Amino acid sequence: MLTAHRVSDIRAAEDSLAATLPEGELMRLAARGLADHLGRIPPGDLVLVLIGPGNNGGDALFAAEHLLDRGVRVDVCLLDATTVHAPGLAAAAAAGAQVVDAPGSQRWCLDAMFGIGGRSGLSGRAAEWAAWLAEQRPFTISVDVPSGVDVDGATLPASYVTADLTVTFGTRKAALLVDPAAAAAGTVSLVDIGLAPHLRTPALEALEATDGHLLDQAVPGADSHKYSRGVLGIAAGSAQYAGAAHLCVAGAQAGPAGMIRFVGLPELGRRIVDRAPEVVTGRGRVQAWVVGPGSGDDAAAQLAMALEDGVPLVVDASALRHIPDRFDVPALLTPHAGELAQMLATTRAAVEADPLAHAMAAAERWNATVLLKGRRTLIAQTGAPTRVNLSGSSWLATAGAGDVLAGFAGSLLAAGLDPLDAGSVAAYLHGTAAVHANPDGPIVATDVAYELPATVAAFVRGDLA
Repeated sequence: MLTAHRVSDIRAAEDSLAATLPEGELMRLAARGLADHLGRIPPGDLVLVLIGPGNNGGDALFAAEHLLDRGVRVDVCLLDATTVHAPGLAAAAAAGAQVVDAPGSQRWCLDAMFGIGGRSGLSGRAAEWAAWLAEQRPFTISVDVPSGVDVDGATLPASYVTADLTVTFGTRKAALLVDPAAAAAGTVSLVDIGLAPHLRTPALEALEATDGHLLDQAVPGADSHKYSRGVLGIAAGSAQYAGAAHLCVAGAQAGPAGMIRFVGLPELGRRIVDRAPEVVTGRGRVQAWVVGPGSGDDAAAQLAMALEDGVPLVVDASALRHIPDRFDVPALLTPHAGELAQMLATTRAAVEADPLAHAMAAAERWNATVLLKGRRTLIAQTGAPTRVNLSGSSWLATAGAGDVLAGFAGSLLAAGLDPLDAGSVAAYLHGTAAVHANPDGPIVATDVAYELPATVAAFVRGDLA
């Protein structure tokens, strides 16, 4: 998995690592790694380096020395000459860097105003430089994080830098993975400076193609049968939203559960079986439930029925309006920002401005795992690193995609995964299947459901592309 850490833990790890290295070696490692990521800048081109206080500016100044050595011209703007990293400035100046008073017409910019120690938001000259960047749009490379972003909270203040590329050191930061701040980071490249052995438990995790072991327990063995693989109950659909039931079932059948039971309107049940003859209608023993996709006025009764069984469940859509004060069974709640806003008695804008805090608050409030859907879907569970999903494309914003996701996540729960793994695996493979279905163009939710079985198989084999 990819991981991200809090600023306090990064600082402690840096101090621990630095104690094992010669004086100044940690900065030299960072500067060399940064310079290696600046190879796209052609010799002869002019780079503007925006320098703030401390080590972040020092990293950029020593990297500028490397740029100058290979024929790139460098202009340096100092936010405050009294707080600049003096050895770094001396090295850059000796190599030929020119100190200038203000940005000009440079086509390349290295943003090193503030790193992970900076406060959220820019003011004064730093804000003026950020405004120049937004207006002139040189190719902007931020050092460690875009200046001004909320590093741990991943929120965006009034003034910040928007980067095309962020080169970060040692480990990722929340602001580089979680929206809305992640949208300001551009492409993120990680420089390995040997920090990993010194880092504590991450604040965030993100699944990768190599994490197929998370499905090991759900893969049937030689002695498996339909019941041992898990039976999933689905209470979904209504006269108005019949398609949601079909899509939820399709998502569930793409997962590892051995049997699907559908509970809903009799006519809808008959239509489900006509399309998916493997499905059994009527209530029976299950290992997990999915409740809510497309449900109507019976959502509260359906949720109460599922809770009576005392098994893990996915709660989606209209059923989210009827959740208990606290869950005493493993529960995966799957709201979008508007639904979570209603649950927390706030506004959609507030949730979208700070999704990480709201998802974590909801997980604590309801003693549940919360899958907050969005461009960077979050899966939050109290006491564990929050997971952020990096797969998918903008084409996944299509009707019914959430119904497929709910059914697929429920199938993973029925097969024995805990809600955190079920939610994060479901989100990751759901997004990956969408890309596989059509990388560059429109898809519908059914396309995702049809693509999921092959995506699951590749994930388990370890050759998912």
